[in-house]
Amino acid sequence: MTVILILHIFVALFLIFIVLIQSGKGADLGAAFGGSSQTLFGSRGSATFFSKLTTIAAVVFMLTSLSLAVLSSRTESVVKKTAPVKEGPIQGGGVQPVQPSEQQPAQTPTAK
Repeated sequence: MTVILILHIFVALFLIFIVLIQSGKGADLGAAFGGSSQTLFGSRGSATFFSKLTTIAAVVFMLTSLSLAVLSSRTESVVKKTAPVKEGPIQGGGVQPVQPSEQQPAQTPTAK
């Protein structure tokens, strides 16, 4: 499980990095040098190298997420692992419960 968690973290960071370095559809890097948009480094095909790399990283991220979810559901609950709390008198100057006194219930004023 630890190996999958480490792989998951690395893939998540790589996915963030690869998405951030990609240029958007409206980026005009080629237009700054006199060319048309997206033609500075060649014509834009159906899928660039970065888009394929993003797809692969996303699939690996989803598979590791699913694997971690399945593996964590098979382990024992954290609540069941905790030791039972012993009930007893509060020690060390804790707050003691106040005993209700025998008072008459407050009367509400009546409207005239």
